[in-house]
Amino acid sequence: MTSSPHSLTRFHVDGRVAIITINNPPVNAIAKGVPEGIEAALQSVQTNPEIDAVVLIGAGKTFIAGADLAEFAETGKGPDIATLLTLLENSAKPTVAALHGTPLGGGVEIAMAANYRVAAADTQMGMPEVTIGVVPGAQGTQRLPRLVGLAKAVEMLMTAAMVKAPEALQIGLIDHVVTGDLLEGALAFAKEVAAKGGPHPKTSEKTDKQVAPEAIAPILAAGREQAKKLRRNQTAPLKVLEAFEAAATLPFDQGIQKERELSEASLQSPQAKALIHAFFAERAVGKIADIPKDTPLYSIRKAAIIGAGTMGGGIAMALVNAGIPVRLKDSSQAALDRGLATVRSNFERSVSRGRITAEVMEQRIAMISPQMDYAGFDEADIVIEAVYESMDLKKQIFGELDQVAKPDCILATNTSTLDIDEIASATQRPQMVIGLHFFSPAHVMRLLEVVRGKATSKSVVATTLGLAKTLRKVGVLVGNAYGFVGNRMMFPYMREAQLLVEEGATPAQVDAALTDWGMAMGIFSVDDMGGLDLGSHVFKKIRKRQELAFGTQPRMPVMIDKLVELGRLGQKTRKGWFLYDENRKQTPDPEVEQMIAAAAKELGIARRTFTNDQIIERCLYCMINEGAKILEEGVAQRASDIDTIYMTGYGFPGYRGGPMWYADAVGLDKVLAKVKQFHQEHGVLWTPSRLLEKLAAEGKTFASLDQVTS
Repeated sequence: MTSSPHSLTRFHVDGRVAIITINNPPVNAIAKGVPEGIEAALQSVQTNPEIDAVVLIGAGKTFIAGADLAEFAETGKGPDIATLLTLLENSAKPTVAALHGTPLGGGVEIAMAANYRVAAADTQMGMPEVTIGVVPGAQGTQRLPRLVGLAKAVEMLMTAAMVKAPEALQIGLIDHVVTGDLLEGALAFAKEVAAKGGPHPKTSEKTDKQVAPEAIAPILAAGREQAKKLRRNQTAPLKVLEAFEAAATLPFDQGIQKERELSEASLQSPQAKALIHAFFAERAVGKIADIPKDTPLYSIRKAAIIGAGTMGGGIAMALVNAGIPVRLKDSSQAALDRGLATVRSNFERSVSRGRITAEVMEQRIAMISPQMDYAGFDEADIVIEAVYESMDLKKQIFGELDQVAKPDCILATNTSTLDIDEIASATQRPQMVIGLHFFSPAHVMRLLEVVRGKATSKSVVATTLGLAKTLRKVGVLVGNAYGFVGNRMMFPYMREAQLLVEEGATPAQVDAALTDWGMAMGIFSVDDMGGLDLGSHVFKKIRKRQELAFGTQPRMPVMIDKLVELGRLGQKTRKGWFLYDENRKQTPDPEVEQMIAAAAKELGIARRTFTNDQIIERCLYCMINEGAKILEEGVAQRASDIDTIYMTGYGFPGYRGGPMWYADAVGLDKVLAKVKQFHQEHGVLWTPSRLLEKLAAEGKTFASLDQVTS
């Protein structure tokens, strides 16, 4: 074996086949040095009479998993590998890309430039660039349709779905599936194609998958519909379709020039910057300033849950999906039966959608042991309480758990607002108590707020963050404050939306403005889904807190209480802010709008019209101001943690980057000016955050705080 002059690649010869190995752990990203190393190795074999073919393979767990996003973020440019791609395709010796693991993006583009592609049987590959707002820039939009056809290429990039090796072979993306050792199989394949002699296929010259001119427009139109449905308001998918049109209508050289222009422009777009921020923000949440990587962890092999309702059942599903058996306790057999029936129904839905088999469903349900007592709780490594949001009830349960749980058992509460320290005070082991705020449905939603009490040990924090990963959730550590981070910012958002309708907007207009802007759901639709009785209960608690804080009662919405009094609780009664049919299809309710107008008149509120921009500012800037206060108080570690919470748990659009990133994009001086205006117009609840004022005065951003603290 001989080493490449570039440390990120290795080069050696096996018989008459040159092997170039990419060795840039952990995922062989196309960082600086990788393309250069491959090029140097390829150049060295071009005139070597002792070499008949070249195999390009990745060391470790995968072939090339795309470009280095850190370089993207720093330079605003993708790697320029045009020379490498040309050399791979036009090599005097046939080139074979040997794929394994999860080749992604630029890795797939490099493979497509080789003369041949083979893959291990369990390989999954894809081109997910649109998920970060980027048009592929390494000739992928030009080569992919030539290999798999325009329609399949459009589908792959609009969905960003992974393609398994057998399907890749079927559609023409690869030439052979290796069932044994990948390198041995690739060497055998390379020797075979070399022995057959040339010419060897060049993807850029393939025409057998070319579509008729009249078929191009309908395929692209279908792609636009797919993009509209899957990536609403995003520009990158539409630009990808432009690149595909170039592939279908222009010579290859002109097509790659068009792609490059589109790719470079997309990298500079606000959406790409926001989505790349979102990518790194989600990966930063596990970095906790005062918790070293070598912090001792507790082993989580058995779990117990108290409460078999919607949340408890969903948490049980999340645990058994991860292979952790669960004891599920409730106070009555009827409650257990209802809970398990819901669990079964949810699993059956997964079976009907092909996500799991009926056999797997039965295995997972069998891992849930329903019971009405604490039998076996002394064996649990973690107990998660998921009962009604009552402090007295939770403290009673934690007092009981303190008597039955083993000393090293983590005691977790699934509360959305309550004081973790007060709950922990019911035990003799506050260091073992933590908040785990799951989001409904708990077996689906990715966000998990991990709430640290004043006594919670570092090992408990580190273990629960690790458990979040095991459950395939995004665990974000937050402080113990009312509503923590997500709901604390949600409350003013709900408040201002409801005040807007009392002042002249309609629920339908507010929801339309929010969803058009990018939110997954309008706030009134969210209220109806969660239940107006829950929202009314929350507002009553907030009113009491405000009275204590301000000595007076700032203006709060009144309509939600009136709707609850009339039994209009949302989707569960088919009437809330909106009307619902038996399929939960929503329609505006003129009666509600009349009731709102009457209530406003009674309160002496002068009603007016609002533009969508005014609705967005009023609804979002209160969240941003509250987020700044959360950062001031240290309830969140980083602004990007807040962004991650909102993008993974509250339907905030990733292409906006989260509320704090969005504020930076607008300009904190502009946000502050509006907050001050609303403070003057609407009173004390709009008091500007001191941090927001400070950053705006210094011309800084929320993101600048993360750079200092991360």
